[in-house]
Amino acid sequence: MERGKEDCHIHMVLDGENWKTAIKRHENGPDRQWILEILEQYARAGYDYLRDGGDRWGVGAAARSLAGEYGIRYRTPLAPLYHKGHYGGFIGIGFENIREYRELVCKNQERDFVKIMISGLMDFDRFGVLTQPGLTAGEIWELVHIAHEEGYAVMAHANGAEVVRAAAEAGVDSVEHGAYLDGEALQAMAENDTVWVPTLSTIGNLRGRGRFNEAAVAKILESAMKNVTEFAAMGGLVAEGSDAGAWAVPHAAGTERALLTQALGGNAEAVLRRGGEKIREKF
Repeated sequence: MERGKEDCHIHMVLDGENWKTAIKRHENGPDRQWILEILEQYARAGYDYLRDGGDRWGVGAAARSLAGEYGIRYRTPLAPLYHKGHYGGFIGIGFENIREYRELVCKNQERDFVKIMISGLMDFDRFGVLTQPGLTAGEIWELVHIAHEEGYAVMAHANGAEVVRAAAEAGVDSVEHGAYLDGEALQAMAENDTVWVPTLSTIGNLRGRGRFNEAAVAKILESAMKNVTEFAAMGGLVAEGSDAGAWAVPHAAGTERALLTQALGGNAEAVLRRGGEKIREKF
């Protein structure tokens, strides 16, 4: 059977427009009709693999139960796990300490993998600035190690060179976003077979919309694309994931492929196939 497209980072719970109203749609339980419509869009566009970034309302789990009708293999971590006081509270389940984290990992065995939130977001008005510092290298190692002990692959929301390097050295299976990386972080990912899902659409789709500082957005995108190019040249694993559902990133729109192709040039197809295959294998 011919392999279809993949999007290795989506959020079925979100709609690309307003995260609060999108979540409210599912406050009384997953909106089955919404999910079916989005899955149909993906199927029509030729997707056969979707990896959800998670939510605490069961929307990704509901999508997984329905995706087979459309020939889509759907993977979800259920709710992302975040350290209380750090980024992730709007969509995930929090823990105060490692004991609580271990209990959360072991509690629900219906998840396909574990997603951890270990850094803040990009400040799209200020190049080089993250909204908050990330977890320490020791904390990151413990989070990854515990999940692996329980047999789960680990997806990490991670920005900043120190955080990404620590995650890669801890053996994390995929890094999502990965803003502001340096050579050491890229090398650590390459050496540890970490798949990088750079979600360039979350930056590139902001251009010309007037919501953020245009010069800052352009510089952030340029930096990210340069790092993608360098990482691929190292033999690093890059996979296509749009963060669909994030603001200005519609579901099944295919915007990520164009940006990654711009960064990877003529090698794009081979590089993305290799990274996509590794995601499908690990997750």
